[in-house]
Amino acid sequence: MYPTTLTQLARANPFSAPLFTLQKVEEPQPHTTGQKRNLAAAAVSDKGDSCEFGSLKYYALCGFGGILSCGLTHTAVVPLDLVKCRLQVDPAKYQSIFKGFSVTIKEDGMRGLAKGWAPTFFGYSMQGLCKFGFYEVFKIFYGDLLGEENAYLWRTSLYLAASASAEFFADIALAPMEACKVRIQTQPGYANTLRECAPKMYAEEGLWAFYKGVVPLWMRQIPYTMMKFACFERTVELLYKFVVPKPRSECSKPEQLVVTFVAGYIAGVFCAIVSHPADSVVSVLNKEKGSTAMQVLKRLGPKGVWKGLVARIIMIGTLTALQWFIYDSVKVYFRLPRPPPPEMPESLKKKLGLTE
Repeated sequence: MYPTTLTQLARANPFSAPLFTLQKVEEPQPHTTGQKRNLAAAAVSDKGDSCEFGSLKYYALCGFGGILSCGLTHTAVVPLDLVKCRLQVDPAKYQSIFKGFSVTIKEDGMRGLAKGWAPTFFGYSMQGLCKFGFYEVFKIFYGDLLGEENAYLWRTSLYLAASASAEFFADIALAPMEACKVRIQTQPGYANTLRECAPKMYAEEGLWAFYKGVVPLWMRQIPYTMMKFACFERTVELLYKFVVPKPRSECSKPEQLVVTFVAGYIAGVFCAIVSHPADSVVSVLNKEKGSTAMQVLKRLGPKGVWKGLVARIIMIGTLTALQWFIYDSVKVYFRLPRPPPPEMPESLKKKLGLTE
């Protein structure tokens, strides 16, 4: 039977073979629950690990890493995000990235570039908690459903499914603050702070004001996150296989973090392209009252939805690289288990005739 509670999930490692390099065994044994638990125990026995892979402490610290990686990075690029949003909703006025910065500084001063920092920090901190924390949970849960060999063969699908599931909940946590952020940044004179904006939105439109953008947010963030996690995981695997001249086990922690940063930036470029049309819709939708996602999409047209793409590629590429770097650094600092890139299980190698 498969585990039915988070506590049971935390005690087993269903993703054993794909995440860890298995040792050869003299006699193949039937795949049983007991065997899977033994593999899990062996996989987390590395010296220096502060907790067991898949434990509640592991999930909690992964969530904390998500808070830091998303909250800090998104707040750091608020000026670029502000210009990007204004370019999307008023391209005639702001025209380009540089023009957008120039107009914003001229009208609001340097302080104007920081508009929306508070909802950005709180919103994306909550999103990061759910995104990274639930990703680890769902990756283990779906890996258990697939089993050892299928989890390796279908690992890309596993990454996609786990990240999509995690982002579904992460966007519910993000939506209220995202609505406030966009309203502050794109409606001059509406509100300058989160404390001023949130009560005003609630008084005018009720609770729906904070969640009317959740569907286009799912449209933007779920494809983005699926690309972010799946592309990152596979890029790390390929970098260690074809680019890095030595196995990951022989790389120092700083060298491993460099690989993490490079893989994160590559993933970020693809993330920006995949999610940009929906991002344009979210920006316009949160600015206007009474509009629907389909109405905005129809009005923007095929060319309009790509406005601000260059700014978003720069922003998201840097963001994604820094997020993975911070997230992995948190794992290193707290000595969390950091399994190497997946390798084919011995049982599957024997089935395919790759070993004697």
